[in-house]
Amino acid sequence: MSSQKDRWVSSFSFLLFCASSIPTWGSARLLQELSPQEYFSSLQAGRASLAYFSHNVSPGAQPFLEQIENSAEALQDYGISVVKVICPKEDVSRYCGKENALRKAYLFSALLFNEVKYVETLADLQNIENTLKGRLNMVFAYVPATGTAEHRAVMEAAFVYGTVHQFVLTTEAALLKATGDDEPDVSSARLLFCHCQRATDLAQPCRRTAMGQALTMLNIHRHLKLMGAPLVTEVAEDPEKVSTVHLQLGLPLVFILSQKETYEADRRTAEFVAWQLLGKAGVALLSRDLVDLNILLRSNVALKTPDEGVPIKYLVLEDTDEVITLVEDKSKVKQIQEDEEEEEEDEDEKENKNQDIQDDQVVEAVSRDKKRELPLEQIIVLTEETFHSALMETARMVVLFYASWEAVSLAVLRSYTEVADHLKGTQGVLLSRVNCWDWPGICTEENVTQFPTIKIYEKGERSVMYNGMWGTEELTSFIMLSRVPCPLKLATIEEAEGYLRGEFPSELSSYHHTSLLGVFSTATSEAREAFEEAGSILSGHVTMGMYFEDDALTLSRKYAVSPPALLLARSGGQSVEGITLSKQNAQDMVQMIRYELLDIFPEITVQNLPRYLQLRKPFLILFSDDDIGQIESKEMLKLAKGRPQQEFVACWLNLKKTPVGRGVLKAYFATTPSLPVLVWVNFHAGGQVFKFPSEQSITELDILSWLEKLKAGLEVPSSTLSDEDWKPPLPAYNFLQMMETAVPELPLHTPQHHGDTPAAQHPPESPGGDTTAQEEPSRETKAEKMTSPGRDLRGTAPRLAAREKQGKRHSEL
Repeated sequence: MSSQKDRWVSSFSFLLFCASSIPTWGSARLLQELSPQEYFSSLQAGRASLAYFSHNVSPGAQPFLEQIENSAEALQDYGISVVKVICPKEDVSRYCGKENALRKAYLFSALLFNEVKYVETLADLQNIENTLKGRLNMVFAYVPATGTAEHRAVMEAAFVYGTVHQFVLTTEAALLKATGDDEPDVSSARLLFCHCQRATDLAQPCRRTAMGQALTMLNIHRHLKLMGAPLVTEVAEDPEKVSTVHLQLGLPLVFILSQKETYEADRRTAEFVAWQLLGKAGVALLSRDLVDLNILLRSNVALKTPDEGVPIKYLVLEDTDEVITLVEDKSKVKQIQEDEEEEEEDEDEKENKNQDIQDDQVVEAVSRDKKRELPLEQIIVLTEETFHSALMETARMVVLFYASWEAVSLAVLRSYTEVADHLKGTQGVLLSRVNCWDWPGICTEENVTQFPTIKIYEKGERSVMYNGMWGTEELTSFIMLSRVPCPLKLATIEEAEGYLRGEFPSELSSYHHTSLLGVFSTATSEAREAFEEAGSILSGHVTMGMYFEDDALTLSRKYAVSPPALLLARSGGQSVEGITLSKQNAQDMVQMIRYELLDIFPEITVQNLPRYLQLRKPFLILFSDDDIGQIESKEMLKLAKGRPQQEFVACWLNLKKTPVGRGVLKAYFATTPSLPVLVWVNFHAGGQVFKFPSEQSITELDILSWLEKLKAGLEVPSSTLSDEDWKPPLPAYNFLQMMETAVPELPLHTPQHHGDTPAAQHPPESPGGDTTAQEEPSRETKAEKMTSPGRDLRGTAPRLAAREKQGKRHSEL
């Protein structure tokens, strides 16, 4: 008999009885004498046989053989044949090779022989696994010895489940250790459920789930029932009414809260958790969109216990490790809830005490308003799975890249929700968001090195990044203006004239005040190309048109300029200014356009102040408690137009619209002067502040005379500003490096689950800077998407108002 056949047979037999000595074989008419090969090939389904294995004949065994002969006829009536198996001398297999084996007789069932396989080596086990992959699951059991209670329990389970799963048995302790148990207790039986039906790669072993209970028939039945349940159950009803096999068997049920925008990521997270808790708890995916849950939006996990009358616990957890701990440590639920309540009380108390010493006003504002839930229904959530497809399917996609724990991001998100409300129903524009804390791979691919960042993507072409102010009005204007090609090519003189009057395109007339038209002849192609490149850079911030037809010279002569030229239409086309285009470089042209678009006598606001500060000129500011009078306005406008603008910025500030101006005046003067008041201040040279004499009228001539005295050094400054640099209170910190530290690479517990690629370590750029858009190169299809959920519960809930562990105050960072 081959050694493989010996191994198979030995595992599916149990000891019938033992003799005290080796018998001598006599002649018996009902006793068959067969070789091992003949015996095992003669086994038939549904038939059983009593086999005695022997190398030679021993005279002292005659009484034993007589008993077998006497019983052969009776056993035949029950369908059991009696066989003597003659072992060859060279056969040293389990039945023929061991001395104690020759003292036993075995009852073999052909049914169990086919359903239960015995293995002694890891190679045998792997061969069986490979034949089962994609077809059947395997139940692998280790028992210290055959004939034990655990062995019988496995055999009984094989009778019940043999048609559903392949049963494999071993008594080899070395094989148990080879399956992954570092320090197996060889004195205790073990059972592993091998999920071969889900495996398709022959190079990878089947995933295994160990049974933690003793090997009894009841426990095996319970374990197999759990293994047969769905890995993740999708729920679309009140979770209080949900009942699964886990709850019925006394195990808890974990709900991963999901939403349609992050369904794929949530599904993977739920599957990851389910594999870790297999046999310990059930996992369900609960959709917020299909169930009206009266819970906090930030909750991302719920726990239902099998105990009657115990309500479902809704929690905010950071990663999947906390979910696993939650199930394994029953006291963890109460501890988490108590910690959340205590932390919230401590933070509220601390914030109330420290409001006056907060060193970061943005963090303070966000922290003070942290319990406010944001209306995010109009903003699409993008994940690693949906990002690239969404961009390709949408004509114009606005994407906010942010970090859910970072204060400036949350402040901008509030403005972003207001923009979404303003643009609700606007055709061709979709607003979306990507949480870089959850999806660092996307942000790295898109070269997002600071938070927040807003980009507008045109389908399959280019992206434009917004670098302006974060107010609702500015964001809305940028999004709407970016819908129009920049520059907009006009075909006729009538279209060009209408464009200068603000009639084309009419739907955007409320989002800009100055139109700029480039006029080019066929001989000025170089200037035209530079103008087109400048338009792509300024897209979203200015309305630019371009006319280069054969009759372009006729249009330019009307405004006393020659191509290439710029025509600036201010105040809806009431006045058109012609400017010769001498710059041929795109960047120089951008700078010139920015300068020409500045108002002659602007009202200074928080939003536009950076643009005028960049000129690095002295300011002549008229402070007023409301709109300035017609006389003062006329005289200041004459002054601004009459003097070369290269010398200073003539402007005014309405304290009613911009209350921060009162603080400016307090910094300039010991006591706030009566309004209106005219002030000269040079921020970039000395910081001296001069006050125009209140007894004089604000007229062009009086102001010019006063300025001459200032120039001659005949006036005494009212105050001098400090020369201290305006810097952040603390150094900048590397957001992406913090993310990389907080989201480590997932260890390879199993070959199927790899960790997420951490974000690249790019230092963030300083916020602010240039206030116009920067065009990025054309986008190509990105690299393959990440497919594993990692350990963080990303995407399961917006968590925008939540108290993140990393969300500390600026001073603490």
